[in-house]
Amino acid sequence: MPITKSAKKALRGSLVKKAMNDRNKKAIKEATKDIEKLLKEKKKAEAKKLLPKAYSVIDKACKRGVIKANNASRKKARLSRITK
Repeated sequence: MPITKSAKKALRGSLVKKAMNDRNKKAIKEATKDIEKLLKEKKKAEAKKLLPKAYSVIDKACKRGVIKANNASRKKARLSRITK
């Protein structure tokens, strides 16, 4: 456990950042799972409608530094490929 006052403050900050990062990662996973679920049910048109929402979630996570740019690009490319 942190002992100094500044270390305690840093711990609080890092916990807040971790919560935000976890929230963003979960949003990415949920968006991709929704699309994959629709594709399993043979609802390709509905999956394509969800694609912009998934792109938005991925781009926001990339902008905030939760995932790196190449990772975001790869995720978007894979979603695009499976919905074609």
